[in-house]
Amino acid sequence: MSDSNMQMRNVLTVSELNKYIKNLFSRDLVLSGLWVKGEISNFKNHYSGHMYFTVKDESSLIKCVMFKANAAGLKFLPEDGMKVIIRGYLSVFERDGQYQIYAEEIQPDGLGSLHIAFEQLKRKLQSEGLFDVSAKKKLPYLPESIGVITSSKGSVIRDIINILSRRFYNVKIKVYPVQVQGEQAAGQISAALRRLNALDMVDVIIIARGGGSLEELWAFNEEIVARSIYESRIPVISAVGHETDFTISDLVADMRAPTPAAAAELVMPEKTVITDRINNLNKRLGNALNRKIAMDRLAVKRLMSSTAFKQPYNKVYQERLSIDMLSKYMKKALEAEMKSNKNRLSILVARLDSLSPLSALARGYGLVKSKKDEALIKSVKNIQQGDKLEISLQDGRFDCTAD
Repeated sequence: MSDSNMQMRNVLTVSELNKYIKNLFSRDLVLSGLWVKGEISNFKNHYSGHMYFTVKDESSLIKCVMFKANAAGLKFLPEDGMKVIIRGYLSVFERDGQYQIYAEEIQPDGLGSLHIAFEQLKRKLQSEGLFDVSAKKKLPYLPESIGVITSSKGSVIRDIINILSRRFYNVKIKVYPVQVQGEQAAGQISAALRRLNALDMVDVIIIARGGGSLEELWAFNEEIVARSIYESRIPVISAVGHETDFTISDLVADMRAPTPAAAAELVMPEKTVITDRINNLNKRLGNALNRKIAMDRLAVKRLMSSTAFKQPYNKVYQERLSIDMLSKYMKKALEAEMKSNKNRLSILVARLDSLSPLSALARGYGLVKSKKDEALIKSVKNIQQGDKLEISLQDGRFDCTAD
């Protein structure tokens, strides 16, 4: 057989070649289970849940993909510029003939994944205002009923019950048992918060857990718990871990307690302290009343020694005298006014009488009127022969005819 025939029998299609290379990669022990470290760039979190990105160092880069099933297990969200260590395998995407890393696990190269996830969620919630002081609700001074969300086992719940019972023996404590670590813990804590708000049977809620590592306290750093605390209508106290432990729940809650025992002390004052305060207020009230009574007694004594109290009608008598004097002055003024008006009237009457036509008649004069139109005749020029006239004198009138 010729060399050319041998070569023709070894000709592969592109698909066959890519598949052959993929099989080579899958049989290689190094490439089928490798660890690669580098810096993330061109990161894209696809709506499907898959993650596409590039990992690079100073001189090279390689494309990577992490499918949804593996990405769901990440505690943090990868970002551009983040240095990571990737566990996965190298394979070929047959359609494009492109080899890439299929990531199954991603770990931060330096800071732990939980620490990165904590800082990422902290920045996110802070930008949304979940940590704002203005959103914090005031704790009730003397709650009638207290809800406690914690594990039903361990010393935490016993410490809280003992302290509350010792401070106020008749306080009502509603314990809502939940897991405080593990995969189911965050969902149970969130559900407990929503349930207590729906029942509306407590005045304040304590979320409590003893100390532990960051991994053990992680349920209180979950976003679902943070949002449930923020949405709670009932004030929430976060008492997670020891004094040096800080969680997202502490930042969102209306008040943080350094320990569960401290939460019990914060939420309910000691009965003896309240009793002493009431007694002190009673004493202050009694002293204030005694001072008020003493001052009022002095005021009464001053009133009793006053002229108004000894001679209560003196002022009335003085006013009566004033009224009598004013009445006399008013009577004299009226009489003088009447006399003055009478004199003025006499003068006006005499003046009017002098102008009256009757005065002229009394002196022998007469008035001549026309019978036709009763017009006053002032001149002989106004009389024609035969006119009927009426002549008025002092003691009567008569008719005549002009000749």
